[in-house]
Amino acid sequence: MSMRALRTAATVAAAVVLAAGASAGMASAAGAPGATGAGAAAAACAPGTLKVTTTDAGSSQAGMNHQGTYLRVTNTGGSTCAISGYPGLALEGAGHTALKTRAQHGDTYFAKDPGVQQVTLKPGKSAYADLVWSHAGPSSAQAKYLQVSPTGGNAHGVVAFDNAVDGGKLEVTAWSATPPGAN
Repeated sequence: MSMRALRTAATVAAAVVLAAGASAGMASAAGAPGATGAGAAAAACAPGTLKVTTTDAGSSQAGMNHQGTYLRVTNTGGSTCAISGYPGLALEGAGHTALKTRAQHGDTYFAKDPGVQQVTLKPGKSAYADLVWSHAGPSSAQAKYLQVSPTGGNAHGVVAFDNAVDGGKLEVTAWSATPPGAN
């Protein structure tokens, strides 16, 4: 066999292995925990069907120079959909000017991160993420608004957020069906 034939055979074999691996990955993702129904997963929520608000969810989050709230995303569409992962976040100042923002995913000062999971939202139902920041340092920036991208993409909502935020650092948990509980 010529050198060229060996390279071609190796390339074809590698492509077959990659395709088989991709198929296995898709199969395991389709049957991942959190899927709803009889093995069928709900379609991902379209950005235009999600409305973001903040809520205390009946729980005060303040202490040791930390403050928090829950983000709530509600399915305003007419069909069931699913959301997962972490919300995308960006702080805005007066006049909607961009402020430096660092979002840290995981446990917050007040809540344990539930981890990435699929949350199925029937029309009118909501998912929650805990959002926390500190506000006592000399590097605090005064935010007036918060951009929230429920799916982490470019589509986002803007909520009023009149808070000083140290270094533009926000802690946020993954979306969950109920407000994340205390650490």
